[in-house]
Amino acid sequence: MSAAKASDFSEPWKSADRALVVDAYEYNSIDWAQLATDKRVAAFINKASDGMPPPYFCFGGDTEVKLCKALWKRHAVTRELFQTRRVVAKALGMKWGAYHLARPGNPVEQANNFLDFADPAPDDLMALDIEGIDPTQWMSLDDAEEFVRQVHRRVGRFPVLYTNGKTAQYIADNRYKYRLLSRLPLWYARYKPDIDVHFPMGNWQSYALWQFAAQANCGRFRCPYRVAGTPDDIDVNVAPTDAATLRQQWPFGSLIDVPADYLASVPVPLSREAALAGKATITYADVATPPTVEEMVAVLGSRWSKLRDGFRMPVVRTVPQRPGFGIVQYVAWKRAGQRSPAQLDAAFAAAADPLSTASTELDRGQR
Repeated sequence: MSAAKASDFSEPWKSADRALVVDAYEYNSIDWAQLATDKRVAAFINKASDGMPPPYFCFGGDTEVKLCKALWKRHAVTRELFQTRRVVAKALGMKWGAYHLARPGNPVEQANNFLDFADPAPDDLMALDIEGIDPTQWMSLDDAEEFVRQVHRRVGRFPVLYTNGKTAQYIADNRYKYRLLSRLPLWYARYKPDIDVHFPMGNWQSYALWQFAAQANCGRFRCPYRVAGTPDDIDVNVAPTDAATLRQQWPFGSLIDVPADYLASVPVPLSREAALAGKATITYADVATPPTVEEMVAVLGSRWSKLRDGFRMPVVRTVPQRPGFGIVQYVAWKRAGQRSPAQLDAAFAAAADPLSTASTELDRGQR
């Protein structure tokens, strides 16, 4: 799946060439004749299973038995509605898909429940719906990976991952832990006009589908997009492609390509084939012997001496103590340099009037 264009992250449903997909559950009413008038709708995804299947045999008191039978009846009616919608959607030329709402519990049994319920054809999309990362409310991400493995074991291909922005970002940030979930084609749920700064990236460079309209942002008076023949709260999705390309990519049954793991690119001292052959020799480079404690103490002592000397005050020459030694005599003394005491006396004698700040006779002689 190639990277999407920038325009596909900002209200792409406004582009007439972008394909749309409707997804529904058992309580959404559908007028199929009206729905078929929207030629942009290229596919229909329906909810299949929800967690574990209800028990077929009911036990307990009257209340428990009645509730058990009601759940089973609902399950049977829901499955019949699912199968009817599949027949109608395909008859209208739409691609078909099914999703499983993941709950806490045995992930392998949930995968089996989903496949038995949906009975997917080779060109039917499968999706795993992960609503959050709280394992007390939804299937844990570790269990979700096991769900994906079981689906692949049974049908030989992978489902799409449906999830919201927060959960998708968490999976993207932990893609080295969730190596399967982070590589499933992403069915992204976010009800904002722009998602460029929110898109999780990671292994995902684009989305397979973006659910942009739902009950959260679509009502009687305002909605990003309305599909004929569906209620106001129906879920509507957009693809980053036109309808023809979407049909070619459907049902997104493969893992997305990712760059080679950087750990796998680190050279090893011996290939697997050579190691299995046996009698291999590995030569290591010489490593310098670590310094002894005494050597480390000597080095640190030397560096400390240099640091300490840098903070000492510089030595200055002592100013001569002479009677009548004023500023003029001081200037003459400084400019005399390394002269002998006799030369120093002559310099003082030749100095200007002590009250004057002009140059001394010595200065003029030097110039």
